[in-house]
Amino acid sequence: MQADYVIVGAGSAGCAMAYRLSEAGKSVLVIEHGGTDAGPFIQMPAALSYPMNMSRYDWGYMSEPEPHLGGRQLVVPRGKVIGGSSSINGMVYVRGNACDYDHWAESGAEGWGYANVLPYFKRLESWHSGGHGGDPEWRGSDGPLHVTRGPRSNPLFQAFVDAGREAGYETTNDYNGEKQEGFGPMEQTVWKGRRWSAANAYLRPALKRQNCHLVRGFARRVVIENGRATGVEIDRGGKIETISAGREVILAASSLNSPKLLMLSGIGPAAHLREHGIEVVADRAGVGQNLQDHLELYLQMASSQPITLYKHWNLFSKALIGAQWLLTRKGLGASNQFESAAFIRSRAGVQYPDIQYHFLPIAVRYDGQAAAEGHGFQAHVGPMRSASRGAVSLKSADPSDAPKILFNYMSHDSDWEDFRACIRLTREIFAQDAFKPYVKHEIQPGDAVQSDAALDDFIREHVESAYHPCGTCRMGRADDPMAVVDPDTRVIGVDGLRVADSSIFPRITNGNLNGPSILVGEKASDHILGRDPLPSSNAKPWVHPNWQNSQR
Repeated sequence: MQADYVIVGAGSAGCAMAYRLSEAGKSVLVIEHGGTDAGPFIQMPAALSYPMNMSRYDWGYMSEPEPHLGGRQLVVPRGKVIGGSSSINGMVYVRGNACDYDHWAESGAEGWGYANVLPYFKRLESWHSGGHGGDPEWRGSDGPLHVTRGPRSNPLFQAFVDAGREAGYETTNDYNGEKQEGFGPMEQTVWKGRRWSAANAYLRPALKRQNCHLVRGFARRVVIENGRATGVEIDRGGKIETISAGREVILAASSLNSPKLLMLSGIGPAAHLREHGIEVVADRAGVGQNLQDHLELYLQMASSQPITLYKHWNLFSKALIGAQWLLTRKGLGASNQFESAAFIRSRAGVQYPDIQYHFLPIAVRYDGQAAAEGHGFQAHVGPMRSASRGAVSLKSADPSDAPKILFNYMSHDSDWEDFRACIRLTREIFAQDAFKPYVKHEIQPGDAVQSDAALDDFIREHVESAYHPCGTCRMGRADDPMAVVDPDTRVIGVDGLRVADSSIFPRITNGNLNGPSILVGEKASDHILGRDPLPSSNAKPWVHPNWQNSQR
């Protein structure tokens, strides 16, 4: 039970590192507490609401009562399964905006600017435009992660893009290419009708090599001797064992479990560790701090035409779709149904998009539990860069206890302003001519909800996490007291230990976090192997020429 590298967590970043490190001839052991990802609930894209709500695939975490949301506790799904959250997510693929990475570099994550990360995004992708346009020069063609687009056959997908154009916004045929800003097709990690998770893309090929193995077990803490990480203590079938790392231990256990493991191992805010009787190995004030997420609402419209997915909202139709998918990997089951998207700016003076849209041709709850009144459609919308910061801390020194998660959502006035703007801008889009043939009336929030106070009440009650937690082991300069890892992903103050997952994001990126999490695994692999980084790109991404004076 020993290898050159021991990776904790078979999620988006962990699978990528297992693949790259074993490809380089190093021996790798991956520790994963979750079980198999086999079976239609995970592999069938349209079934995405099931695994996210199944305890066998999810850690089952809840936030603390959120003080600015009337004490609501929000569910915080994280994948407890091979592939991690890439096996239970909505399969939406977004790289993030170029300016996000430039901000990382400016805030101390040197070598992580857009020019540095773009070559890695190209390395990880096999991009398929499906004949819908796009930016081949900006995309990868032979990476492990297949990225595709849905068929967009429902007319509502085009109506959404047309309405955005009519409202005066940009359109883009590839938000992951030169130009993120605008309305256009959405991309998904689906290949040949199957969820293309990090497990399918990276881990399965890696495990075919002699030097990469998967260990099923629950990581309890990192073993540290004389200031150096030498292994990981795990609970395997009720027995406590230690897995030894010849070179390094790498935590890729999520933005919730990676800081928890650091703290259980004596790395974190000293006073907090002492409170729980944990011996301090390295006093790092930033461990567990800087927690960020995206919140979203859905605006739902009743449809005047029976063209939405509601016609399939019955057992018979679902069974037919499932059967067709099982036999052919085709049909409605082969898409996540998020096939149109938009990134816009909330106001003049915002340099790059700070609002994201997912458009869905059915009015339904995210957990798939309830359809709204008959035929309808919805836009999921939320601000990208909230000023609110939360924290992950320990409930106790017992590794089997869940971490304490407080997002501190909506704790800034700007959060409320941003959300009200989201609702009003969305209403304006749905009022365009392109939607005239389809809109009957607004279901949610409903026409009566107009004033700031009424909108705030609606937001407080209905806002949901987009499930993008990150930032709890922030990457920064080695002399930055709040940084947890340096730009090589090494934990500051301990030898032989790294963190490489969404924990290390200095600030949350635009859109869904699966792509950036895989990027971290890809780029960290080169740092771990001591390789020169891929040559920087000279590509110049599009920024709205009049962003200072114009909102669109």
